Amino acid sequence: MPTSDVFSPLPAIEAALRDALLASPFASTPALTRAMDYACGASDASGGKRLRPLLAWHSAVAVGGPGEASLPAAVALELVHCFSLVHDDLPALDNDDLRRGKPTLHKHAGEAMAILAGDALLAQALCMLARVPAPPEQPGLPAQLVADLGEATLAMIAGQVGDTAHDVPDDVASAESLTRLRWVHAHKTGALLRASCIMGARLGGARSSGARLTGAQAGGVKHEQLQHLDAFATAAGQLFQAVDDLLDVTQTTDHAGKRTNKDEQAGKLTYPRLLGIDGTREAIATLEASAREALAPLGAPAQGLHALLAVLAQRTK
Repeated sequence: MPTSDVFSPLPAIEAALRDALLASPFASTPALTRAMDYACGASDASGGKRLRPLLAWHSAVAVGGPGEASLPAAVALELVHCFSLVHDDLPALDNDDLRRGKPTLHKHAGEAMAILAGDALLAQALCMLARVPAPPEQPGLPAQLVADLGEATLAMIAGQVGDTAHDVPDDVASAESLTRLRWVHAHKTGALLRASCIMGARLGGARSSGARLTGAQAGGVKHEQLQHLDAFATAAGQLFQAVDDLLDVTQTTDHAGKRTNKDEQAGKLTYPRLLGIDGTREAIATLEASAREALAPLGAPAQGLHALLAVLAQRTK
């Protein structure tokens, strides 16, 4: 699949994101709505890669459904991702002044508004999923989607705690540094990427032809398909973070659109710190191969995920 086709869902995703912000219960509070919009980059095309919505879209297609079916999950996932960035950038956490090439929200609108806008983005995401129409044969689908996103958000927060407060499970704390690094990344970054694939597949499966499946085949998608997508997303999540760690030490702030070299300055565990630059590149290649192997049983419908994986492995920002 050509790269242009990988990103062809973006107009539909951006339109759905703008609609969600306009329909938000907070729309009657202009300053808050503007802050939420700024955080998402919905009005000025500064919203970044939209990786999580794209994963949801292409995962829906990978299980035989239409990509459009994934839009409720795609938007909810992006709202949570943007909430996490707003809060991560705050002085109490990463203390960043630049995000996606523009001032971070707390620099733009103040710390109080940044905190409240992040809270609102999370609440709006969960409300959206709770309102997803349930197919007659899958009445529990909205609740399953809410649970998927809630659990992934909790895991993401746990990973952030491990990254900033160094509070991790005892078995992880006593393990080798690479095991600890992978645990943090699997939670801080990987959990939301895994949820993107699983939630997109649930919605795609609910709309695929002949989707009359039992509860054991969760959300109208075959259990085996979810397993393959989970394995893919697990490897892709580690790959994404390994690339991110590499870019932090090889790219400039101007090119990346955010402050670089900050992890090394903060003394954080990273792939380059543990494996070196060449070792990190080897790890990325190994993870890419693992992700592709996981997709193989899904066949041609997964070509969008294959193409998106190539973009992630080769990105420079």
